Amino acid sequence: MVKKLNKLKSTKADSAQLASTVKESAQQIWLAGMGAFAKAQSEGTKVFETLVKEGLSLQRRTQAGVEERVSEVTNKVANLAQGIGGKATGQWDKLEGIFEERVAKALNKLGVPSAKDIEALVARVDDLNKAVQKAAKAAAPKAAAPKVAMPKMAKAAPKAATKAVKAVKAAPAKVAKAAKTVKAAVAEVAAS
Repeated sequence: MVKKLNKLKSTKADSAQLASTVKESAQQIWLAGMGAFAKAQSEGTKVFETLVKEGLSLQRRTQAGVEERVSEVTNKVANLAQGIGGKATGQWDKLEGIFEERVAKALNKLGVPSAKDIEALVARVDDLNKAVQKAAKAAAPKAAAPKVAMPKMAKAAPKAATKAVKAVKAAPAKVAKAAKTVKAAVAEVAAS
């Protein structure tokens, strides 16, 4: 069409011939559009199906890439969280150790015996109790001998030793209960 218009310009033909050429070109453009429409109608389904297949293929590739990236990020976040959790646990254990040490010092200053002190006392009372029982057994064969009045303290010693052992054995439970109460109070303070 451009060639035809250029030809007309160079020859300076009249305007009627120019109008005719423009009309013919417009007609050809119209027919080309109609042909494209007809071809699109006949091959439109095939083109549509091809586009759907290509879109599906692209979606699968994209989805696989995204899933891979999500997996990588998830692994990195999990590793980071694990590292932070380990550090936090270590710090919490350290804080707990410091707290237990300070509570033990405070209890010691108040005169509350430690677990080691109580164990030593229990062992000592057990030894005394055994010695008293041994002495009582040794005195039993001499029962045929004339009775000599036993001092009141000697009679009360086994009972007092048994009572002391019971008190000493109950002390660790009382100390443990007090420590739990203190820990709970500290945990409550730390939480708030």
